[in-house]
Amino acid sequence: MELPTIPSLPLNVTDHMGRQVAVPFPPRRIVSLVPSQTELLFDLGLGDKVVGVTKFCIHPAEARTQATVIGGTKNFDFEKIAALRPDLIIGNKEENYQDGIEHLAATHTVWLSDISNLPEALDMIRRVGFIAGAKEKADALAAEIETSFAGLAAAVSEAEKPPVSAAYFIWRKPYMVAATGTFIDDMLRRAGFANAFATHSRYPEISAEQLAKVAPQRILLSSEPYPFGAKHVAEFQAMCPGAKIDIVDGELFSWYGSRLRKSAEYFSQLR
Repeated sequence: MELPTIPSLPLNVTDHMGRQVAVPFPPRRIVSLVPSQTELLFDLGLGDKVVGVTKFCIHPAEARTQATVIGGTKNFDFEKIAALRPDLIIGNKEENYQDGIEHLAATHTVWLSDISNLPEALDMIRRVGFIAGAKEKADALAAEIETSFAGLAAAVSEAEKPPVSAAYFIWRKPYMVAATGTFIDDMLRRAGFANAFATHSRYPEISAEQLAKVAPQRILLSSEPYPFGAKHVAEFQAMCPGAKIDIVDGELFSWYGSRLRKSAEYFSQLR
């Protein structure tokens, strides 16, 4: 005899956008529209509840085989999402697109994060854990990350060295950097760097002439979203002969979920 389905109770919460969201609790069918938040759900032991992910959700490796791929972060397949019958969709203001989110929110429960610094990332981890039914694990994870960054801050302070001027590149043709107001900018500061483009906002396009003018001590070429590699080092060295150039792990600078457990230690080795 088949047992009846037990209905989920509504949990009224506020997301990072200040939107009131009634989340069925505990949610049983989750669609994640953001790679770092997908990894977080799996690391919180909620992978069996994740029914939909984006094509960019590469961590953990089984995410895209276990769940249905519903398109990219900025081009959702609405029919696929509807067919999954999600009771919770988790997205992000910056990584997703407003029209798509509004379309989904008209018929589904959508919870959005908005993250530009470490405290907001830790808050997201705690909130997602709470609404998805893994509060204790999320609280422990957030505390672990917070402790690791406190250790990094102490090490940077004890070194008694002035911040190292750095330009962090995320794209080529056109050249684009991470500037003020981004999560990457906050990570740079915590790692002991001073953003060479702090007078700019978000992700500006810059020229070779602008780069030469600010003359950063370090140039950090991110492994994502543009796949910078060793072949690009000479190109930047020609623009800034005095700069030290490194290819850096973009995930550890820009993923604001459980991957942050690895970031502080990685940053401590960069300076």
